[in-house]
Amino acid sequence: MAAARLLLAVFVGAVLGEGVRALLGLSLRPSTCPLTVLCSAGLLASAGKMKIVEEPNTFGLNNPFLPQTNRLQPKMPPSAISGPAHLFRLAGKCFSFVESTYKYEFCPFHNVTQHEQTFRWNAYSGILGIWHEWEIDNNTFVGMWMREGDSCETKNRQTKVHLVCGKSNKLAYVSEPSTCVYSLTFETPLVCHPHSLLVYPTLTEALQRKWDEAEQSLYDQLITEQGYKKILKEIFEEAGLLKATEEKEAEKQSKKISLKFETVEKCNKEYKKLSEEIKILKDLLSQHNIAYKGSSAENTSVEQVNHKWGTAETTVLNASTNAEHLRGDAGI
Repeated sequence: MAAARLLLAVFVGAVLGEGVRALLGLSLRPSTCPLTVLCSAGLLASAGKMKIVEEPNTFGLNNPFLPQTNRLQPKMPPSAISGPAHLFRLAGKCFSFVESTYKYEFCPFHNVTQHEQTFRWNAYSGILGIWHEWEIDNNTFVGMWMREGDSCETKNRQTKVHLVCGKSNKLAYVSEPSTCVYSLTFETPLVCHPHSLLVYPTLTEALQRKWDEAEQSLYDQLITEQGYKKILKEIFEEAGLLKATEEKEAEKQSKKISLKFETVEKCNKEYKKLSEEIKILKDLLSQHNIAYKGSSAENTSVEQVNHKWGTAETTVLNASTNAEHLRGDAGI
């Protein structure tokens, strides 16, 4: 009885379908199917097996039919490849990680992107950062910084990539510790060796010598810890491991040595500061039994400050080249 009702319902549907076609003025040609009821049943069966597309839509920013200006466009090119040479083999490769409805893609020495895996017409796809520089701490590469990503309110998105030891190359974890600042963990066997992320071996011989000299100067207390870190930063920037910002470049240009002072009070203050530095240098030279030539006149007037400072500076610089000044600790 139930089968008969189902067959009747299909037959009525087919008849109504033909009636609708007639009302719309469509052609009522003889059907190619001898049994209209069976054909209608076949159509219903095929409709039940219709394939559902599971891929996310492309009506968002990655839509290829949108103008080029609406697609993903980096604000700047990536920095040059730098750092440990054994990591260069990762360049040109990309690694994905899916969490919730987002797919993250990390391309070493290139960029980090995020794609929303939903069916929304404006699903988000954007750049979370472009390869910029290394983060260095205690003579070790501790992370890769991807900066200048897509705009986020008043700033740009940026990402720090942590390199950790792993059995294979894979993107293992993604988080957003603060707004628009992301943290990625990338596992790779290339960093499993304890010396794989040391900075010193990646430098040229000239920069290594410069680092050695700074280390010796810090040991001899000729420079402070702050001065030592400043020299190291300059070395890393020269090696291309760090990027100097435009503000810092402008600051370097503005910091030019000048012997002119705006007021007498400022002149006296600078003179007192230089006198203390000269005294420290003299004490260090005497401590290491290094001879030096001081000014014969001990006049402490402001007019003599430039002459005394120039004499002391010239003496210290010549201490390493003049044979009579080399006696004492040969290790200096």
